[in-house]
Amino acid sequence: MGEPLRIGLVGAGKISRAYLDTLPRLPGLRLTAVTDLNRARAEAAAKSAESAARGAESAARGAQGVAVAASAEELVAREDVDAVLNLTIPAAHAEVALAALAAGRHVYGEKPLTGTREEADAIMGAAQRAGLRVGCAPDTVLGPGTQTARKAVDDGLIGTPVAATAFMTTAGHEAWHPDPEFYYRPGGGPLLDMGPYYLSALVHLLGPVVRVTGAASRPRAQRGIGSGPRAGERFAVEVDTHVTGVLEHRGGALTTLLMSFDVHAARLPRIEVHGSEGSLSVPDPNTFDGPVELWRGGAWEPLPPSAGYAGSARGYGLADLALALKAGRPHRASAELARHVLDVMLTLLDAARERTSLPVGTTCSRPEPVPFVGELSAPAGHG
Repeated sequence: MGEPLRIGLVGAGKISRAYLDTLPRLPGLRLTAVTDLNRARAEAAAKSAESAARGAESAARGAQGVAVAASAEELVAREDVDAVLNLTIPAAHAEVALAALAAGRHVYGEKPLTGTREEADAIMGAAQRAGLRVGCAPDTVLGPGTQTARKAVDDGLIGTPVAATAFMTTAGHEAWHPDPEFYYRPGGGPLLDMGPYYLSALVHLLGPVVRVTGAASRPRAQRGIGSGPRAGERFAVEVDTHVTGVLEHRGGALTTLLMSFDVHAARLPRIEVHGSEGSLSVPDPNTFDGPVELWRGGAWEPLPPSAGYAGSARGYGLADLALALKAGRPHRASAELARHVLDVMLTLLDAARERTSLPVGTTCSRPEPVPFVGELSAPAGHG
């Protein structure tokens, strides 16, 4: 495969653990540097990454030490960084991505791409001018769960797609997250937090969205932190926490969407797709695997995994970007898709405020499907 893509990680918070667990087993990538506003946290992440890299498989690839940079500015300027893994809070996504692109580095970031359309356009414009790649989570949609469901749709197992439902309900993240305020500030809320998983899956399954109708509410003005050293503290809620809408896909299918931080318990399916000949039950798009079931002819039947990166975890979208660079093909967890997903979400919130239906101003290509791959280890077979 040649030299791996050298990765500099910005933001060693809670989500970084998932990436640090995965990166050592992805041969197309090598973590070289880490930075965080909390230096002790960055040092702990670097130490953890070095320990994982000493495993037998990583050692065989010539794993090296992981540096701790004093700042994001210092990290993006390092000669041993080819791409920046941006795991900062949503409010900082654009600033870090633009700095990385200005330094000549590819970027892969956590979702959402940014909090505004203008920031997303600035990132995509900067990348295009510099000839660099920008990728964005979620990469859960590249796993066998969503990809097997997509193959079922593409193979015509439910006939022509007519409708879909997508439900994400929880009582909120403050019960488990020790610093949950950012979920309830501009750029947060259930739609911008969890919507990228569901909308990315829906674009894979049904194609881009052309129009939305929305409604939203904010039942509570304050929330309380339920765990950690700040347990019991109260904070203000600045965004809508219950969002519902109807999405019209380019192919004509209609999706009913519900994203909420105000539901204590529910028995709603995560995603279902209904067609002229049958129905499909799709697993939680916040996971890489999960049961896919087909109803056709009077009964639900499980579908065995038939597509997607088997054994995938967070970081596979970045690995797919590295493989795409070498193969000269588009990467699947792309900024184009993330920009469209962001636009759909913001347009839905606009429609909710205006109590109306609005067209979505952007579109995107439906990403290439992922064939059934036992192990992500080489470019061959991944195009």
